[in-house]
Amino acid sequence: MIGIYLCDDEDAVRHQIRTALEWKIFVEDYDMKVVCSTASAQELLDAAEHERRGIYFLDVKLKDVKWDGFRLGQELRRRDPHCTLVYITSFGDLAWRTFQYHLEAFDYIVKEPEQIGPSVSQCLGEIQLRLLAERQDPAEIFTLRTGGMVRHIPLSDILFFETAPVPHHVLLHTIRSRMDFSGSLNELEIQLGSRFIRTHRAYLVAADKIERVDLKHNKLWAGGHEILLSRTGKAALRKITGGSR
Repeated sequence: MIGIYLCDDEDAVRHQIRTALEWKIFVEDYDMKVVCSTASAQELLDAAEHERRGIYFLDVKLKDVKWDGFRLGQELRRRDPHCTLVYITSFGDLAWRTFQYHLEAFDYIVKEPEQIGPSVSQCLGEIQLRLLAERQDPAEIFTLRTGGMVRHIPLSDILFFETAPVPHHVLLHTIRSRMDFSGSLNELEIQLGSRFIRTHRAYLVAADKIERVDLKHNKLWAGGHEILLSRTGKAALRKITGGSR
């Protein structure tokens, strides 16, 4: 069982986060448990003394003369190198601070009363996906860095990639989410091989996620998304499917 540790000195926020965590664990039947929920950094460190691969939700600004969230994360990373760190903050853009401390935070949750519960729930779901991905064959995982965080996405979850509005960026569409990261479809096409089809210069689609093809109108669908199909894409599609489409 994986231990979850929460440190935030605002009682109401801490209660809200703990409730969201425990509800998500109960509903999804995760092999996890909230071991410690505290306002004290030292109490969290004592509770997590023997933890390995723990999950830590840490307030950035703790009312503690010795610890703030970043120093606490640094100490936890030293003790538990493979831990997962999630930061809770009143400010939206603190990724650069985690780089200063070499923390590789998994996520940042902003203290907005109406959003904190859903954000915590979604974050824990993403952590669960990463843990499952780590147990799979590395060849079945796609790894990317986005927003200062590293994501490990099972190939089986990927619908398609498309060029992003930002130059030299790609949008990754999965069954549950969409992510923006630095890259190119040309590189991805080589990296991912025949399991993905370049249906158009702007799209690289998982072959097993294609639901329907309309050759007349140069379109296909994957996961309910409409995707463009070029002349070259049609040829690639026929080649990989043996001309059955």
